[in-house]
Amino acid sequence: MGDLRANRVAESMKKELGDIISRKIKDPRVGFVTITDVEVTGDLQQAKVFISVLGEEENRQETLVGLAKAKGFIRSEIGQRIRLRKTPELQFEFDDAMERGNRIEHILRELNQSSDHE
Repeated sequence: MGDLRANRVAESMKKELGDIISRKIKDPRVGFVTITDVEVTGDLQQAKVFISVLGEEENRQETLVGLAKAKGFIRSEIGQRIRLRKTPELQFEFDDAMERGNRIEHILRELNQSSDHE
């Protein structure tokens, strides 16, 4: 039962976070951010927000700093939009699934090319 509720809260947060970050955050350090996933603990106290950012590594780090600075504002916005007794504490992390997928695809392509040349 708790997992179902945590999943519903996570989905709502994912939608709202995307809107808040794209429309309300004016920090120039925060680039083009995509919320890829949100994981909320069963007690709804913590939320891990996975993000994907376009650009170089330096831009990505700056975006993370900007989001960390805006964490309080983002959390209060979430609290207003989603009715919960206590708004979860936010933690932003990069979602490296795309990078891993690209790396695997690159390795497979190289293996395929080397087997074609044999």
